[in-house]
Order: sequence, then structure tokens, then C-alpha cells
Amino acid sequence: MKVGFIGLGIMGRPMAKNVLKAGHEVFCFDFNEAAVEDVVASGATAVKSGKAAAEAADVVITMLPNGPNVLAALSGDNGIAAGLSEGKIFVDMSSIAPGVSRQAGQLVEATGAKMIDAPVSGGEPGAIAGTIAIMVGGEEDVFESVKDLLLTMGKSATYVGPLGAGNIAKLANQSIVAVNIAVLAEALVLAQKSGVDPASVVEAIRGGLAGSAVMEQKATKMLTQEFSPGFRINLHIKDLNNALTTAAEEDAFMPLTAVVRQHMSSLEAQGFAGEDHSSLLRIVQQLSNTVLGEDC
Repeated sequence: MKVGFIGLGIMGRPMAKNVLKAGHEVFCFDFNEAAVEDVVASGATAVKSGKAAAEAADVVITMLPNGPNVLAALSGDNGIAAGLSEGKIFVDMSSIAPGVSRQAGQLVEATGAKMIDAPVSGGEPGAIAGTIAIMVGGEEDVFESVKDLLLTMGKSATYVGPLGAGNIAKLANQSIVAVNIAVLAEALVLAQKSGVDPASVVEAIRGGLAGSAVMEQKATKMLTQEFSPGFRINLHIKDLNNALTTAAEEDAFMPLTAVVRQHMSSLEAQGFAGEDHSSLLRIVQQLSNTVLGEDC
């Protein structure tokens, strides 16, 4: 299959490489020339615009930071929509507001092409390993036609509902992850302040009901104070803002999400926006006047 891939960031670059490993032909575009060169070195073909990627491909994938980026990538004389036509499929794997997914769908449908929204969970480790979870909204038959392609990048691809439903699932995921990371930080600080080794607590509880993928991926980062990004604070703020905006529109109650968003906003104000979201630990440490690994 010929695949256009636009957006070669922390997630998009390894995802594009996994598509290549599965034997598909990839036409890639990004403003980051070094990222393009890296994917080209793995066998992709560089193109000069989203339009060119869409013209060359059967399926066009975007993995971009936010909704405005997706709409911008679709629009204009050299945008993706200008290269789409009947029979092609546009797959937006970005994490964006559901309403923006539906806006993008209108642009795509005007070309005769079809669109699904297919945001992912699993962070950079999952993108590299090809084990991300993919949540899909759109027409179910369109999803089925590209499911095998999606599974070259992830361990699961699940149909959720009409266009925008994939991003509803992603917002739910991001709220759950955010609150889990925050309470993990609280629990580790509680252990230390009580004179108990936090690493021992993690080992003791990881096999019980409190065990989770969040604990497995984030506890070590917290215990070692190593916050290089798998998923950046500023991107998680974006997702939680989208979740809270959608909650307000749907009259849904999300107080825990709102509190964690405020904690993340505090980290952003302190200059930690580019760190991994596990650096929520910093807030708990600040308010508890302790640092994991010290004062034990």
C-alpha cells in the first residue's frame, strides 16, 4: 500500500518507520528536515508538501500536535485536501478535539475521499515498539479497510463510533492517565514521608489492584527523577483542555481532570512544559517539602 505520512515528531517518526518495516511504501513530509532524512534513511520517499503526499498515496496519515495543525495541513493550495480524491482515505492519528475532527471530515469529504480519526495511546515507547493502542471514529467499513495498516503501528485498533468518537476515547484515556500519574506521585511521596522506601512500595503493590501501565512506565522515572519526555506536559495540557472543553459542552463533571490540569499548568509556568508528564511529581514534592530519594 502507498502511504503518505505527515508529522514526524516523537510519535510520528517511529510510527512511519513501523509502516515501512511492514512493507508499505511511505511518502513523508515534515518541516523538520532532520526527521525527514531519518525516515528516508529507513526507506521512505520525501515529498515537498501534504498535497504531494496525498497525490502519491492511497492512504494519508497525519500525526500532528493539535487541531489547528491538522486543519492547516489539510488546507491551502499545497495542503493534503488538494491532493485527495475519491477512493483515497485520510487517517488523522493526532489527538485533537472531537469537533475539530468533524471539521476536518467536512474538508476531506468535499474531495470525495473518506476520513477516520484514529488517535493513539502508549507514548514514545509504544510508538517505537509498535504497541500503541489506536481508537477509531468514522465509517466502520473505512476503518476495516485500513485496520491491517493501523496494526503495523499498534497492538490494537478498536472501532468506537462515528467520526470524532476516536478522539472522545482518547480524551477519556488522557484524563485517566493524568489522574493516575498524579496519584502515583502522591502515593510515592506519602511512602517516603512515612519513612518507607517508595521503590519497595511500588514492588509491593504492582501485582495488586493498584498495578497499572502507568505505574510500570512512570514509577521508575519518578524514583530516578528522570523526566525526559515520552509524552510532554504541554501536550497533555492540550489534551486535558480539550477534555474539559468537551465536558463543558456535554455537561459532564470532571473535577479531578481539572485539578491535574492546573498542576500541569503550574509546571508549564515553571519552565517544565517539555518534560514528561511524570514530572507531576515535582508539584507533589514542592508541596510536601521533600524529594524522592532524599531524607529517607
